[in-house]
Amino acid sequence: MSEPFDEQAAMQHYLVCGTEDCQKNGQFYCNDCHRSLCEQCRDEHLINPKTKIHEIVLYRHRKQQLPVEKCELHPTRTVDMFCRECQIALCSKCSTMTEHHTHTFDDLEEIYSEKYAAWQGEFSKIQKYFLPTSLGLKTDIEEDATQIKKIMESIRTSMKAEAESLKNLVDEVTSENIKHTHTMENSLLKMLKSQETTYEDYMAYLEYMSDEFQEYLSITNQKLLFSKTLKIQVIPETTKPVPPVFTAGQFNKHDIIKLLGRVNVPNTKPEKRKIQAMEAESTHMKSTKKQLEQSKEKSDEKQTLCLSSSVTKVREYSVPGVDSARHVSVDKPGRFWVSDSNGNLVQTDLQGNLLQKIQTSGRDEGYHTATQDGDLIYTDKYKKVIYKITSDKKITEFIKTGDWTPLSVHSSRINGDILVGMDIGKEAKVTRYSKAGKEIQNIQRNNQGQELYSNLHYITENINGDICTSDYNKSAVVVVNKSGQHRFSYTGQGSRFYPYGICTDVLGHILVCEGLSNTVHLLDQDGGFLAFILSPQQGIKYPCGVCVDDENNLYVGQITNTVTVYKYLQ
Repeated sequence: MSEPFDEQAAMQHYLVCGTEDCQKNGQFYCNDCHRSLCEQCRDEHLINPKTKIHEIVLYRHRKQQLPVEKCELHPTRTVDMFCRECQIALCSKCSTMTEHHTHTFDDLEEIYSEKYAAWQGEFSKIQKYFLPTSLGLKTDIEEDATQIKKIMESIRTSMKAEAESLKNLVDEVTSENIKHTHTMENSLLKMLKSQETTYEDYMAYLEYMSDEFQEYLSITNQKLLFSKTLKIQVIPETTKPVPPVFTAGQFNKHDIIKLLGRVNVPNTKPEKRKIQAMEAESTHMKSTKKQLEQSKEKSDEKQTLCLSSSVTKVREYSVPGVDSARHVSVDKPGRFWVSDSNGNLVQTDLQGNLLQKIQTSGRDEGYHTATQDGDLIYTDKYKKVIYKITSDKKITEFIKTGDWTPLSVHSSRINGDILVGMDIGKEAKVTRYSKAGKEIQNIQRNNQGQELYSNLHYITENINGDICTSDYNKSAVVVVNKSGQHRFSYTGQGSRFYPYGICTDVLGHILVCEGLSNTVHLLDQDGGFLAFILSPQQGIKYPCGVCVDDENNLYVGQITNTVTVYKYLQ
């Protein structure tokens, strides 16, 4: 059911027309007058004889206005001309001076606009090609480093195994040699024992002969001296043992290296890393034909879409199973996930039927996100684990975050990376993981070493790769580019700003809920405020979570269990 257009509310919701006393939506822009125009004022501008030749474009295609700079020689004049011959900027009065009498002048605003567009183009190349390509090369290097570590560890394991094998052989040979010495020793001792026995027998013989000769020498037996012949057996001959000699092995360190082997770097020329050509960027970023077609459709759609003159309510749901709608993740067409402040996470369809319900540790955070593959990823801040729910309702452990507590999560629509906002104590950071769950990048501090974040309760990614976070403690939307460099912080339109849910759309707009004023702010991708796209006048009550689906419908979750869907692009 559509709501009637409230012109007074539109004054608050959109960039106001720059024509005096006109409060309509200024969706167009005059590059000559440098002011926004509503549709009616644009038509009047084009038929007015004084302004009909002016260049009028959509507001997002506007030329950048030349910064005001006063002439040093003529302080009342503004620098707005460029002298080709002198290559300097000057005012119109300077151009009439003698030294510039015959010189040629260009409109400085045109030059500035051209330069601005050129630098924007270069900046776009940095964001869309150079940074992603460099990040890819950095990732390749990290993967190579991991592979080198694995290879070197494998080599060390092989070395230890070779050394252990050689040690076992040395022990075996040494054991055999020692055993052989025992055998040789026993043989020699046995021989010596035999010789000892020979002399013991001979000495016994000599004792016997001595006794017998004593008997012959007695007076009573003197006759025997004449009848017996004296003959003593000669001393037996024996040989001395020849002791074994140990001949030490002849080897050195080089011989051991030959036995054990050594590590060498192959004499191979290193292969250069392949750098994807910039012309092929779009195919480099997309992996399938289907993704390429979807990308083209979105690009075509982006060229035709613009802000509508009013916000239209499409439908409204009372979501079963939750007492509030703190965060919304659109799943496949016709299904979405909603979480409340009690940890209930439910999936429902467009008819309000409850499809799934699980209990989680989540509260007032954007702790779940739908992936391009149709899965849901959600964080568990107590277990410090990120889980994945597949289409068959199977829940698996996906990523462990160590000591860091994961609070918010977003699945990139650009490349499928997983962005996680997490903290530990007073520190906070954004960690990027690949689709497979491999840690790629950590973002924590700016170039001056200052902490970027404090309370990362909601996180999303813009079409240019910017990482946008809603930081309640800092009272700001903090935006960094994909390499982690701080771009800007948006702190609201009043003295106080309490940001909650955040998302982006196909035009690069940033939409963020603000709790104090019960509004949804619309920003351009450079942080410029465009409109209060929703406010209490439209029945919004404490908006908490926002999400844009593939059909550019805006889902808004409120402090009740209500999710309202709006159309704001046309």
